[in-house]
Amino acid sequence: MKKDTFSEDSVWSHSCEIDSQHAYFLQSGSGKGKSTFAAYVMGLRTDYSGKITIDGKDQKKVTLDEWSSIRTKKLAFLAQDMRLFPNLTAGENLLIKNKLTDFKSEGEIKAMLGQLELDHKWEQRAGTLSLGQQQRVALIRSLLQPFELLLMDEPFSHIDKANIIRALKIILEECDKQQAGYILTTLGYDYGITGNKVIQL
Repeated sequence: MKKDTFSEDSVWSHSCEIDSQHAYFLQSGSGKGKSTFAAYVMGLRTDYSGKITIDGKDQKKVTLDEWSSIRTKKLAFLAQDMRLFPNLTAGENLLIKNKLTDFKSEGEIKAMLGQLELDHKWEQRAGTLSLGQQQRVALIRSLLQPFELLLMDEPFSHIDKANIIRALKIILEECDKQQAGYILTTLGYDYGITGNKVIQL
């Protein structure tokens, strides 16, 4: 990306500090780098100039073992492409993630599915679910771990308004329980949430 293609207000044009005690909207139009930003924060891409630090350490010097710990205990991620295992059931996708930390009981996970009207999909292969159903399963999966910051890349792009409201309730409740912050990338919608800090791309 060329720096001069972005405004002076863009995060690509100046430094930015993310505090896990706060909630953020990362706003921009399509193709401006929301998913790229998310990949940089998660350490999935390192093809950038400048410097990214996490807990004061240069991200490019974070070891694989350290990343494993960070992604298991500090940073939760909901990718735009969801990344479910299509040949496993919705329940299996959730239990695999949960077994990394045993963060929730199976009953709690099924209750979360029920809140998003998906409890009847527990035994259905993820690849046969609609995109909206897959997105809701992936959203629940992202919450099945301890975290200080939840990073969500356009998490509601395939979800209807009623389920967005239900999903936001689950997200905000879980962040409150964990005293965690979040970053939600969006094309400009605020989903009725007020008080979030705004990061422009």
